[in-house]
Amino acid sequence: MTDDRRPGHIRTRPRLAVAGLGAIARTAHLPLLERRRDLFEVTALCDLSRSALDELGTRYGIPAEHRHTSTASLLGRGGFDAVLLLTSGSHGDDAEAALRAGYAVLCEKPLACTRAEAARVAAAEREQGRGPRLMVGYMKQYDPAAVRLAQLLEQAGGAADVRSVEVCVLHPAGEAQLEFAHLPAPVPDADPEALSALRARNAELTAEALGPDAPGPVRDLYDTVNSSVCHEFSLLRSFIGSPASVDFAAHWPGKAAGPGSLELSGRLPGPARYSIRWHYLPGHAAYRETVAVHHEGGTLELAFPSPYLMNAATVLTATDNVGGTEMRAEYRSVVEAFEQELVAFHAMVTRGRPPRTGVSGATEDLVTAQRAAARFAELAQLPCAGEASSA
Repeated sequence: MTDDRRPGHIRTRPRLAVAGLGAIARTAHLPLLERRRDLFEVTALCDLSRSALDELGTRYGIPAEHRHTSTASLLGRGGFDAVLLLTSGSHGDDAEAALRAGYAVLCEKPLACTRAEAARVAAAEREQGRGPRLMVGYMKQYDPAAVRLAQLLEQAGGAADVRSVEVCVLHPAGEAQLEFAHLPAPVPDADPEALSALRARNAELTAEALGPDAPGPVRDLYDTVNSSVCHEFSLLRSFIGSPASVDFAAHWPGKAAGPGSLELSGRLPGPARYSIRWHYLPGHAAYRETVAVHHEGGTLELAFPSPYLMNAATVLTATDNVGGTEMRAEYRSVVEAFEQELVAFHAMVTRGRPPRTGVSGATEDLVTAQRAAARFAELAQLPCAGEASSA
């Protein structure tokens, strides 16, 4: 391979467009792309905010003609080989459009709000006939501690020896997690019509997923599961497989405004079961997530710090029975999961290496989210129709 400028040529250092210049772009992706200039060359930016475009465009040397306030304008102008979709809400429409325009895609979760969107994205990828072209941004799958857990679990007997997986997430307010970053206050200069259109599209997709009469609690649970708890689904898939059922789903509010708390449990492939408890706690001191995999001979437990903290160690603790004695080993790595994710995206773009999660895996997570919404609605005796009724 050579690093030239012929359209469609695979470069060793592909040109990258970044769409969405919010907190995760500023704290993770853009700094890492600056650090890892050997992977990608950022040549275009996109955001609804013109002030954000001008600020970051100047900082990263992006010419004015490659700063866009809509993804349609970005994809139409081109000048890049791959696109990083960091926008909010569903990414289905933009991911499909980018694939059909010939670009490789790394998109933040969720890939989509509906299975119909995901199917269109899958069709667009297949039509390119170039192997994997879309990767979903589940960075925790690339965390060295999570990769090590999968290896140790396989050595201990694999998924067949897992008895249960227990997950607990303590999620403070985003502002508290981001205080260290000293991000500039956002300027409310986005086009109101564009914002209104995006909100209307996401409302339309939610109605398609849950039915037009789904009440607020059902929609809130679905949004939280599809946009946050999906990270935990991705880890379950990495270790054992997607949940085979959602037998219980609950959602309840906290004292402060926000997503509140939720609980999900059910069967995994084989004999194992899972339980997930997710709490939005605005006053909590710090983000913390634990994932405990209990198998026949011991326990493997991950403790994740805030995802916004670059190069903060995720801790893996392995507890085993060695000749009747409890033995504990602790594994730490400060290799950044977001960086490993970018390395994997580069390998997909340049060498066609399949990502840990593509359209198929993201669709499995979407189905689980819809099952969770349907089960919660059933137990709470609330209406829920749409795609969720047949998930």
